[in-house]
Amino acid sequence: MKKILMGLLAGAMSMAAAQAMAADKLTLQLKWVAQGQFGGYYVAKDKGFYKEEGLDVTIKPGGPDIAPEQVIAGGGADVIVDWMGGALVAREKGVPLVNIAQPYQKSGLELICPKDGPIKTEADFKGHTLGVWFFGNEYPFFAWMNKLGVKTEGGKDGVTVLKQSFDVQPLVQKQADCISVMTYNEYWQAIDAGFKAEDLVVFNYTKLGNDLLEDGLYALDTKLKDPKFKENMVKFVRASMKGWKYAMEHPDEAAGIVMDNGGQDENHQKRMMGEVAKLIGDGSGKLDASTYDRTVKALLDQKIISKKPEGAYTTQITDAALK
Repeated sequence: MKKILMGLLAGAMSMAAAQAMAADKLTLQLKWVAQGQFGGYYVAKDKGFYKEEGLDVTIKPGGPDIAPEQVIAGGGADVIVDWMGGALVAREKGVPLVNIAQPYQKSGLELICPKDGPIKTEADFKGHTLGVWFFGNEYPFFAWMNKLGVKTEGGKDGVTVLKQSFDVQPLVQKQADCISVMTYNEYWQAIDAGFKAEDLVVFNYTKLGNDLLEDGLYALDTKLKDPKFKENMVKFVRASMKGWKYAMEHPDEAAGIVMDNGGQDENHQKRMMGEVAKLIGDGSGKLDASTYDRTVKALLDQKIISKKPEGAYTTQITDAALK
């Protein structure tokens, strides 16, 4: 009997090993550190959704000195999370990035200002200092200022742009009259720092019609020409969106999974998951062509890119993933 059990155990182990060997390895490079912003991917890995698709996915967190476009160009990732502005700039510079899915269907970007400060409306911007993130996150802001006809070189007829850190210290220390925040992250850092919601003027990019596409999934056009890789991207997107749907339905559990993968402050992660869920839309991961067109137009108008991109996105991956 013991020999039979040992034989069954060995057989099960060898089968598991064979399945692990058979799994196709993929590396996902995130745009920022491990947090609820990427909860769907961590959930997909934790719940075995990638494994069910025959994928062995490694998730690499990002950081202030990590540019996903450079990582994938250098062969350090198969797929990246990126904002479309950064992806299209990289594409024009020779990195053939293609949007294969758009999990974030809405923007989470905002500009916040204290109500007791000098800025109440867009007309009050001139002559003041506004905090802006760079590393590819600045494009929506500059497109917005271009739309308003406001110069960004300082002076009484323009705005002074403060290269903002990825926190709310410029507002706390009164280095800027307004700062950039995400609805799911730095906005709540401001609240935790003592600012009350009713004491803030909030400029929401989406509500103002200034939203450009944020956290999308991008792969290299050169690799997508390989049928096997393309098939794996379909599997990856399908499992990822399954992860996002689960995270939306179980935000507290998803926050716990993020914490297990290096996230900081569980209450903050729970709050973040709740806010991120509002940006995922219908959970299909499909790219909205009208928002894409608006993103491209804004980048062209600001001369952030010099020509209209061709082949910068494909719907084939999400169409196949949804079947």
